[in-house]
Amino acid sequence: MATTMKAEERKNGTNASRRGLRESGKIPAVIYGSKIESLPIAIEERELLSVLRTNPHAIIELDVPQMGKQPVMINEVQRDTINKNVIHVDFHQIDMDEPVSAAVRLEYVGDPAGVKAGGVLQIQHHEVEVRCLPKNMPAAIEVDISHLEVGMNILVSELKVPDGVEVRTDENDVLATVLAPTKAAEDAEAAPEAEAEASS
Repeated sequence: MATTMKAEERKNGTNASRRGLRESGKIPAVIYGSKIESLPIAIEERELLSVLRTNPHAIIELDVPQMGKQPVMINEVQRDTINKNVIHVDFHQIDMDEPVSAAVRLEYVGDPAGVKAGGVLQIQHHEVEVRCLPKNMPAAIEVDISHLEVGMNILVSELKVPDGVEVRTDENDVLATVLAPTKAAEDAEAAPEAEAEASS
């Protein structure tokens, strides 16, 4: 079921007017798509933040003045460079009969056998890109890592996804691995050195 949000039309005004919207608990936004004209709108900040926390790539049913309910996805979120608060959002209208691409969150489940034996779990990917019809877009993909022993990893190709969902991330990418304690310590020590070399 799509997440629902209500929008109100706004005039494409000044920075002061957009700041006034934010102070009243609303976020300036725009909706656009191949079948509609771009329209400046405003949405409730609390509703937007709820979506961003739970599933920022969700299919949203946006109730827009003069347009009615439109299926959209969040295309871009602009944040303040200092306090990181959301200051503007772009909504892209989608066709429910056309495939779309989006990043989907990975949910790692299970306690790796290798961790119980003293190894250290290292997560390489927290999301993967998928392509499917909007109605088939998963909120998250579960990854069972309970079988991982020290030295083992799990690849993108091993993901179990619903029918009709295509994973676009390289199938040979490592999602997670269990390192031996000494190897994990070496990697942790090497990271600051690599960063220092890159910045020099």
